[in-house]
Amino acid sequence: MGASTGDRWAGVRAEYEGWLSRQPLSANTKRAYRTRVSQYLEYLEGTPAGYGDPLKDPHARDYAARDFKAHLKTVRRVRPSSVNLSLAAVDSFYRSMGMGKPDAKREDLPSIAPGALLPEDQKRFLRAVERSTSARDRAIARVLFFAGLRVSELVGLDNADVAVSARKGRVIVRSGKGDAYREVALNAEVRGALEGWLADRKEEYPNPDGEALFLNRKGGRLSGRAVDLIVRRFGDEAAIEKPVSAHVLRHTCMTNLVRAGNDLVLVAEIAGHKRLETTRRYSLPSEADRQAAMENIRVEY
Repeated sequence: MGASTGDRWAGVRAEYEGWLSRQPLSANTKRAYRTRVSQYLEYLEGTPAGYGDPLKDPHARDYAARDFKAHLKTVRRVRPSSVNLSLAAVDSFYRSMGMGKPDAKREDLPSIAPGALLPEDQKRFLRAVERSTSARDRAIARVLFFAGLRVSELVGLDNADVAVSARKGRVIVRSGKGDAYREVALNAEVRGALEGWLADRKEEYPNPDGEALFLNRKGGRLSGRAVDLIVRRFGDEAAIEKPVSAHVLRHTCMTNLVRAGNDLVLVAEIAGHKRLETTRRYSLPSEADRQAAMENIRVEY
């Protein structure tokens, strides 16, 4: 009897993994879902079915998913974000069976600002950029840090999309997220970095392949992966504990703008956000803010 029960769960697991392999999901998502559905099936296999078969009856499905959620919280003691990821995996499992997703409430996650560099890390990062001997890499880092472009927007820039002078400058994002057009003003530090790169670009690449602003060693358009490697190298040189990416620099730029007191509508326009709620996240407290608030409690006794 036990062997046939085990065969049933092994068969269910194999059918799900076959279905999952055909879904248009990233490799990381598939890996996470596979692991968490396996945990769910192990839980079902070891738990008496008190309300019917959770693989056939909708009510039993809902109760099993809710009990699994309680098991994750109280027995496995996982974080709310991990609980929600497991429930998303269970949803995908039942979708593969044509049963629809279970009625199991997600955990409320704490509201926290997007991950930006701390002020001291910002200073160390910019000093690492300043020490670089590559005009291209200095320009890339400063555009990301001070203009907040997405990495896809940065590598998509052409020469004609940048206008700089001694007193003002701008960069044109012709096809941002959602195919949206926007123009972003450039401060003096970015203008100087771009002028330095444009001079070097003209000298080093007299006949580049196309009109891309940022070029690789062969004269072609620089890739997003190459940009992230450049940024990560600066983060390592600055001895910043957490990995630094182009996305972290974008978060840092928007956080600095909001905390400097700029209007959220203005920041949303600079960021290319369609929804103001997306921009409002940058006004939320960070983990460092919460820690500082508690450390600052002082009572004389």
